Amino acid sequence: MTATTVLTARALLLDMDGTLVDSHAVVERIWRRWSERHGLNADEVMKVVHGRQGYASMALLLPGRPMEQNHAENARMLAEETADVEGVVPIPGAPEFLASLRGLPHALVTSADVALSTARMGAAGLELPDVRITAESVGASKPDPEGFLKGAAELGIAPADCVVFEDSGAGIEAGRAAGMRVVGVGPQAAFHRPDVLVRDLREVRVEGVGGEIRLRVG
Repeated sequence: MTATTVLTARALLLDMDGTLVDSHAVVERIWRRWSERHGLNADEVMKVVHGRQGYASMALLLPGRPMEQNHAENARMLAEETADVEGVVPIPGAPEFLASLRGLPHALVTSADVALSTARMGAAGLELPDVRITAESVGASKPDPEGFLKGAAELGIAPADCVVFEDSGAGIEAGRAAGMRVVGVGPQAAFHRPDVLVRDLREVRVEGVGGEIRLRVG
């Protein structure tokens, strides 16, 4: 971006994988092994899985399979992912970005469960926000807006006053469906029409001004 965009909000809702944490290496390992087990094209599988809970990705990729099997296999994969943090690092600028949010309303809204989000944020050396909406908190995966709406409700902020930070198509769609503005993080986000796009979190500056959060993006 060549120009700076200024957004004002009362709360920020933050995705984890691809937005705060670079977990690409482990996601590739886990899902490519899953693809091989099920005889699926791994490159096509990788186009589906980002941003969604595992069971929801499986339902799209194996449409004839009973959902209880998807939930059972997802539970096993979550345990596998939680134990594998090799290559998990922060997105550039994430430590400074989170530090700038101390004392300001913000929440983590992730498709990971508590164990996985704790493991990945810890491996990346990132501080967990006090408010966290995880897989256990919702009945529907992104792109359903439930997680973002719950995050806003938990913070006591109207959806229209929230800004979402997301990298995936499913997450950007969920933020938009929740009636929120979306800052897309990373090159893949550009394909999903966020309101504003940044290469990484080094392009975001945060100021708390009179009960509002002012974002200088770009």
